[in-house]
Amino acid sequence: MDPLIQLVGLSKTFGAATALYPLDLDFPRRRTTVLIGPSGCGKSTLLRLIIRLLEPDNGSVTFDGTSVTAGNIAALRQQIGYVIQDGGLFPHVTARDNVLLMARHLGCSPDLEELCALTRFPVDALSRYPVELSGGQRQRVSLMRALALSPRLLLLDEPLGALDPLVRAALQNDLREIFARLEQTVILVTHDLAEAAYLGHRLVLMNGGRVVQQGSLADLRERPAEPFVTGFINAQRSLMLT
Repeated sequence: MDPLIQLVGLSKTFGAATALYPLDLDFPRRRTTVLIGPSGCGKSTLLRLIIRLLEPDNGSVTFDGTSVTAGNIAALRQQIGYVIQDGGLFPHVTARDNVLLMARHLGCSPDLEELCALTRFPVDALSRYPVELSGGQRQRVSLMRALALSPRLLLLDEPLGALDPLVRAALQNDLREIFARLEQTVILVTHDLAEAAYLGHRLVLMNGGRVVQQGSLADLRERPAEPFVTGFINAQRSLMLT
């Protein structure tokens, strides 16, 4: 399948610590790829390297055939939506202004009512400040901001991790509908196996800065590449039973 994003020999260290060993990885168009694994395994580092919030030590990132560099990343970011765990909203401006921040900077006029309908955010809450919104609403505002420029690539870094189970389940349902409707290329980071299986076309399991195995949940469960895969799946089952 023709990839939108290609990583070749990509690696990153922080001092003496290796966050990401050299890896090759493709992300197909109009599919949701989920990066999953324990904390500190390199998932979020990988996202930050793709959007060049971090500079790689070695290797390359290619976006639709164009090599991502320090010189062109500002323009390429206009085609990338990015959502982090706490939403990253500016507390001193309203939900409306948070959504429109980059669009106004670029002279665009996204349809706010359409974005609200897409993310199930109440239009009458656009005038509220982030502190006046629930955690789930803040994440919906962050998602609207990421979608406002109709990005070709959507990066989600544990966007639901801080939410209570009922709100998280509702947002999972909405995200899956949004992904299917917009047919975007999505890279999602999570440590939750059930969430990964529900939202992703493909799972990429990481550990210690390396890709251990990729495929469907059935692939990982029935054909584990190494004992860590089985251990990770069993640990997730144990957490769901506690």
